[in-house]
Amino acid sequence: MRKPHPLAPVLGAMALAAALLPSAAQAADPVCEVNRPIRFSGLNWESNLVLAGIERYVLEHGYGCKTTVEIGETLPMLAALQRGDVDVTPEVWPGQIEGAWKKALASGKVLGVGHVYDAGEGWYVPRYTVERHPGLKSAADLARFKNVFADPEEPGRGRIYGCPAGWACGTLNENLLRALKLDRDYAMFAPGSGAAQKAAIVSAYKRKRDIVFYYWTPTSLVGALDLVKLELPAFDQAAYTCMTDPKCLDPVPTEFKPNPVVTGVNAAFAKQAPQIAEFLGKLTVPSDAIDATLGWLENEGKEPEDAARYFLKQYGPVWRQWIPPQAAERVQAALARE
Repeated sequence: MRKPHPLAPVLGAMALAAALLPSAAQAADPVCEVNRPIRFSGLNWESNLVLAGIERYVLEHGYGCKTTVEIGETLPMLAALQRGDVDVTPEVWPGQIEGAWKKALASGKVLGVGHVYDAGEGWYVPRYTVERHPGLKSAADLARFKNVFADPEEPGRGRIYGCPAGWACGTLNENLLRALKLDRDYAMFAPGSGAAQKAAIVSAYKRKRDIVFYYWTPTSLVGALDLVKLELPAFDQAAYTCMTDPKCLDPVPTEFKPNPVVTGVNAAFAKQAPQIAEFLGKLTVPSDAIDATLGWLENEGKEPEDAARYFLKQYGPVWRQWIPPQAAERVQAALARE
């Protein structure tokens, strides 16, 4: 019978210890592909800010990057993305800024990657308003109900709460108002900010006052309130293209375009950081997950950064598909420490 080597126990223990130790690649801190902070567009609505928070957390903890966020409006931030003043815009609605987005892509300085989710837009009224006024079904019907939605600042006209001042959807709403021949009877009111727009809607809803307003999905507000979307004519691409143009002379009414939302990336940055670009290209969020996250944000009264961490803690199977396993483990470890 062959005797075991006298050092076998020692060698076995050493082999076991070596197997348990992480490799050098695993132990090393991740090194970001760029040696400066990655700059995000902070467009001032909830879903974009939550997405920015999710992406920043993943890059900081999974990829070892530093990040910053620049707050601004849609078109100025698109120009900044082209210039390279920002690197990533988490939520681009190509259909809403059709002409400007096509020019940005044609410049070769901007890429639209991935399919974040499908977004929508429309004019809404509370369900209790429709119950009071059963004849109100379509946006064109508003012509007969201007007294119901009386503008407190312009007697004899109704008020539609449109986009916050400076938002790209303002052009769409103004042209739709003209297309429906409602511009004589209604004023398109532009709240000073997204928060002011939301506050006006919620205040009217709580008081059971009649209100008609533009809003978009996914949002916590549309999910939380019992609303009816006013009907519009079937979608027509030519009519919609004109409605996105501030110089549209003869707008024709059409349904808002369904918006497959993409991530906007500066092309030079994507070339410099291919692993980060790959992550952004894989990023997609199921509608129920973003709706639930935005609902949590609304109900808890928290900040978008808190909602980003909520999403990451609740939807691990979703975001783990976006990034390599080692990066995912680092993100999970960071979440566990909070």
